Amino acid sequence: MKFSQHTLKNGLTIIGEQRESAVSVALGFFVRTGARDENSEISGVSHFLEHMMFKGTSKRSALDITYEMGGIGAQANAYTSEENTVYYMAVLPEYFKNALELLSDMMRPSLAQEEFDVEKKVILEEIALYQDRPSFLLFEAALKEYFDSHPAGSSVLGTIDSVSALTSEQMRAYFDKRYTAKNIVLTVSGNFDWNELTTLAEEYCGSWPAVETSRDTPAHTPKEKTRIIRKKDIQRAHQCLITSGPAAKDHERYAAEVLTCILGDSSGSHTYWKLIDKGIADAASIDTDDLDGTGMVYGYVSATPERIEEAGEILAGVMRAAKDFTDAELERALTKLGTRLVLQGESSMRRLMAIGVDWIYRQEYVPLKEELQRIKAVGRTDIASLLAKHDLSPKVSVTLLPE
Repeated sequence: MKFSQHTLKNGLTIIGEQRESAVSVALGFFVRTGARDENSEISGVSHFLEHMMFKGTSKRSALDITYEMGGIGAQANAYTSEENTVYYMAVLPEYFKNALELLSDMMRPSLAQEEFDVEKKVILEEIALYQDRPSFLLFEAALKEYFDSHPAGSSVLGTIDSVSALTSEQMRAYFDKRYTAKNIVLTVSGNFDWNELTTLAEEYCGSWPAVETSRDTPAHTPKEKTRIIRKKDIQRAHQCLITSGPAAKDHERYAAEVLTCILGDSSGSHTYWKLIDKGIADAASIDTDDLDGTGMVYGYVSATPERIEEAGEILAGVMRAAKDFTDAELERALTKLGTRLVLQGESSMRRLMAIGVDWIYRQEYVPLKEELQRIKAVGRTDIASLLAKHDLSPKVSVTLLPE
């Protein structure tokens, strides 16, 4: 593998990991913007804008974009999170130039009023659809309780009211502020030519505006809260527990990844043996999410309404007793994570996501071999240091029950 980095005069950063043995190439634009960069008046605009990027440019209609993607066999999509919006494609190497030109053009959308009005209806339907999903309702409520007024807890979808009131002028203003060249990283992974990439990027993206933008990353100290919410027509009960965890730039994130694998992995973990294997719950997990300037560790459990309290107490107990694990469990977690990392490393798309996220959060490139070494190096001392800062005792508990 060979890594290269270049910055255009307008501030657009280009990073690439070349693998001559790869039979595909993946490319994506990572935009450092998401729900946390909105205010209540435009809540949901980042996700709405993601949809609009596929709805036409000054050169192409929405139908043109769809046909051209199909014509080069592109596997393309996008996602919006609390902190990033990412647009990506994977193609055969011979279609790299076509894919880069198409994706670059999509990054300068027309935001036509007619398409805006049509897509707004789609977004409102999507919000209504998610309101019928118990896990979505649970996590939305839990994040709101945990983060309170902190921007990291902002809703990605927004609300029916905020999206209904959103105007195309507000979206355009948000786009002009956040989709500046200096706030975007063009990432490529797989089989491609670096010199061709930089030349084409200058041609396709060199005229993008170089507006300065920023993000507030305040610290967050959670308060202890308990809440019960109810929903009609559900048969299962659900609970989410959240506590503090390492931020995206904290080295303890590796220890958190290993520890949560021990505690709450889908198989062979503490939650598996204490909750799922015993038939107390049908789903249970503990995971970590490192964010910009803050982070969290969260547990989830699903059970019958009659057993949700028991299941929640067991889950909380697993989190409180986070330091109680055997050497064999530690070694098993290291093996699991290492195997997953290596298998993902064989995919151009998976490597695209890994190196893109590393750069947008930490402005660093971590080769697959070094990432594997960092995981394997985690030991009891590292986990003890993590727990000294974040003891994993739940701070927020939200339970969803049938009405």
